[in-house]
Amino acid sequence: MNMQITEGVKPPPPPTTLDDMRLPVVMMRDILIKTMFRKSIDMVSELARAVCLPRTVTQELVDMAREQRLLEATGTMSATAGSEMGYQLTDMGKARALDALQQSEYYGAMPVPLSVYAEQVRRQSIRNIQITREELTGAMGHLVLPDSLLDHLGPAVSAGRSILMYGPPGNGKSSISNGIRDAMGDKIYVPLAIEYAGQVITVYDPIVHSRAEAEEDDPNSLRRRRTFDSRYVRCERPTVITGGELTLDMLDLVYNPTARTYQAPLQLKATGGIFIVDDLGRQVEPPQNLVNRWIVPLEESKDILALQSGEKFEVPFDTLAIFSTNFHPNKIFDQAALRRIFYKIKIDGPSQKDYLKIFAMVARKKQLPLDEAALVHLIKKKYPTIDNTYANYQPVFLIDQMISICQFEGMPYQMTPDLIDRAWANMFVKDEEIVN
Repeated sequence: MNMQITEGVKPPPPPTTLDDMRLPVVMMRDILIKTMFRKSIDMVSELARAVCLPRTVTQELVDMAREQRLLEATGTMSATAGSEMGYQLTDMGKARALDALQQSEYYGAMPVPLSVYAEQVRRQSIRNIQITREELTGAMGHLVLPDSLLDHLGPAVSAGRSILMYGPPGNGKSSISNGIRDAMGDKIYVPLAIEYAGQVITVYDPIVHSRAEAEEDDPNSLRRRRTFDSRYVRCERPTVITGGELTLDMLDLVYNPTARTYQAPLQLKATGGIFIVDDLGRQVEPPQNLVNRWIVPLEESKDILALQSGEKFEVPFDTLAIFSTNFHPNKIFDQAALRRIFYKIKIDGPSQKDYLKIFAMVARKKQLPLDEAALVHLIKKKYPTIDNTYANYQPVFLIDQMISICQFEGMPYQMTPDLIDRAWANMFVKDEEIVN
């Protein structure tokens, strides 16, 4: 049951005894018999895989359930499992399983105690990562960025705290956020579920977490790969991206009244990775309220969640929070909120030189031949009409427009002053009154 890994983030060690589990014994026993009941499992080896525990620890649980007359040996050996003994629930065990399922439908992987998970969070903290200029530049290779921006961005990412990126729209704030994610190339361990006060909170989410490829053990390798607790999934560092849909209740535990279990909120799923709040200021919630919700996590590296009972408890907050907005920070935050965001980085439009680099790069990628007369017309005639305000999105927009026109007109891809004019006309809406 122990998974195999190579060097990197220190993995969570597998438990070797029931005492190592640090979970309520009754809870473990009930999850075991619920799993047997729901999955119709009768072999310890299969049960160990289902509850994600080493076979020796699973056998301890089976032996305990036998002593309590909840399980009994079937007296038969499995034809496919060698000399392995089969087990089944007794009538008392079935009754206990049904009663336990009424209290909570959760079964399967044994949860990790919150205190144990907190230890693993420290081992794989995002603040342990030190990213070099070369690594960050490599991850941003598809972007044309001034060196001065990387001067500010690099230390901010390495600190693993919080970043506010602001500036006019269409200049790559979202792309830069994704580049930061790509620069963090290592793997971490995400628990399938955690436990607090006897309650199960599911954490691993295949929509958020990208499972790392399983590594096969090479019998000829001189270095043995280490094993790790299979209640965790080895993943890329997670990235959660939210935009205008973000509301405050999305940052709370989600309770499932049918299963009587909880689902981790977005920021807990993002632990060890990046939480990006894009288009800040476009949400229903005022941006000041959203940032106020993050004050404790940003300052104290811990978050406070609440159970259905109203009981509040602390969870680790080990996340690089990136806020991205098209508004000036002073218009949407007070100074107290701004103090809590460690790095404020303005993302401006490109210079004319960088704009032309982007234009040439996009044209080459989309196989549109460059034309000097058309570019001179664009720079000398069109951009002065908008005060020479360049934006990173504009080359892609103009080139896609020209390609579409060429396809419609049935002519080979080309760039002319006339096509520049036709593409430009679609980039802006004329400011005029509409008479109804």
